[in-house]
Amino acid sequence: MRIKTKLRLGLGLLFLLIVLLAAVATTSIYSLKNDTQNILHDNYNSLIYAKSMMRNLNDAENFNSKSFEKQLANQELNATEQGEKELNQQIRDKFDAYKEGNHSPELLKDVRISLLEMMEMNMQAIEIKSEFAEKTANQAILLIIFTGIACIFIAFNSLIKIPSNIANPIQKLTNSIKEIASNNYKERVYLDKKDEFGDLAQSFNTMASKLEEYNESHLATILKQKTRMETLINNMHDVVIGLDEQMQVIFANNEAVKVTGLSAKQMVNKAGKDLALHNDLIRLLLQNIETEIIKDEKPLQIVVDEKEQFFTKEIFHIEIIPTGETIKQVVGHVIILRNITEFKELDAAKTRFIATVSHEFKTPISSMEMSLQLLRNKQIGTLNEEQNDLVTSIDDDVHRLLRITKELLNLTQIESGTIQMNKTEVFPIEIVENAVKANQTLAEQKHLIIETNIPNHLESIKVDLEKTAWVLSNLISNAIHYSHENARIWITIEQTTTETSFKVKDEGIGIPTEFLPKVFDRYFRVPGTHKEGTGLGLAISKEFIEAQKGTLDVFSEYGVGSEFVMRLSQKEYS
Repeated sequence: MRIKTKLRLGLGLLFLLIVLLAAVATTSIYSLKNDTQNILHDNYNSLIYAKSMMRNLNDAENFNSKSFEKQLANQELNATEQGEKELNQQIRDKFDAYKEGNHSPELLKDVRISLLEMMEMNMQAIEIKSEFAEKTANQAILLIIFTGIACIFIAFNSLIKIPSNIANPIQKLTNSIKEIASNNYKERVYLDKKDEFGDLAQSFNTMASKLEEYNESHLATILKQKTRMETLINNMHDVVIGLDEQMQVIFANNEAVKVTGLSAKQMVNKAGKDLALHNDLIRLLLQNIETEIIKDEKPLQIVVDEKEQFFTKEIFHIEIIPTGETIKQVVGHVIILRNITEFKELDAAKTRFIATVSHEFKTPISSMEMSLQLLRNKQIGTLNEEQNDLVTSIDDDVHRLLRITKELLNLTQIESGTIQMNKTEVFPIEIVENAVKANQTLAEQKHLIIETNIPNHLESIKVDLEKTAWVLSNLISNAIHYSHENARIWITIEQTTTETSFKVKDEGIGIPTEFLPKVFDRYFRVPGTHKEGTGLGLAISKEFIEAQKGTLDVFSEYGVGSEFVMRLSQKEYS
């Protein structure tokens, strides 16, 4: 039977029950109404007529024969009880005798007796009919109650069965669909129904069978692909370790086995936390694994085959959007260690080469500078205008070479990790004065105004005065080079209980937003700029400040200007 037919039958049955209950109630009330009307119409009217005739007889002085005869005529027409017609005839005979002149008291007494008998007869009839009406009412109440109980029982039964007949198959189908969604393609739905649910169950089972067949047919292909992937991963020169969402190792390539010192059997299908308890490298690799972005991680130094090697760590989060959902879920992680030992060795060789060349350059450059000073000495001879211009040009080139050499030497210190810091107690104003003094001539050439905002009574800080002043001087020099003529440069000092901040703000061209993350990279220069330099100044500045446990940040809006903020801790750095 179709669901639509079941619903129609169920709702139709409820409708018929309502009609039946209404019909029973209406019939019972109508029957009770008829019994009541019989009492009022028959017996009650007879009592009224009899009482009226009795009242007329009792008033002998004002006896009205016409009124008596009228009431008697009405009573004769209303004779409904057994014997009532004979009583009416007796009263009629006696009343006719009275009209013919027989006014004896016995005659009137007989009339009264007949009227009383009539009244008694109707009173008894009223009692009998009242009892019958009451019985009818009780029967009606019982009938309505029984009919109502039957209707309620049938309706309640329908209320329970009809929804369950619809909901139970839906629940079975829902559970089976969840099983299919969980890759249990052997799930089937068995509904012994010949309705829409039966058709749906049959279609569902057909779909599940095809999915099971598809899954089994592609299992071999998937296993082949898995073998290819394992072969590819095992032949990679990088360390590759895969974990699931429960942080359990699901694969580790040959390089991972070699570096960790654990066999594949010891790692695969083991909890990462358990491995970390007994292996320092695993514990180090699992640190911050759920962090979205890992910043500024230094290369890992790992001893492999009794040789120290360097690796960079990368973590990739495997995210998917499950079918039917919209939120991404992390289902695993992949840790990759890239061997950069060769690059480290090349970098160290480059650093040594730069250091050697820089030291070799420094001596002849110093000799050139001394020779230029001798040429300018008037005791040796006076230079003409062309010679003086040539000497000035050579002097500028020598100073530029000297500055580049110094930056390269600073870079070699940074790369070799041998930055020498000379910590002294200095007041922040000393740093600003040294930096401004070094750039005053350059600022005057471009007609720039350097404004300082330095509070009174600043506390001293323990820093390397030379390197900190060099950083601030480099920031001011950049501000001068990238500012238009007649512009302003602001230098501000702010001090709190925990840190001292130096701010250099200009009205220059600014830095495009996309280049802000790169301004502190080595050899980086904003595309389109024509300022001379190596691109090392800001990189070295950041290293110097961070070596003192400070920070160097930049804020810029293209076309408006830039602001560099150097923050140094009030406490002595270690």
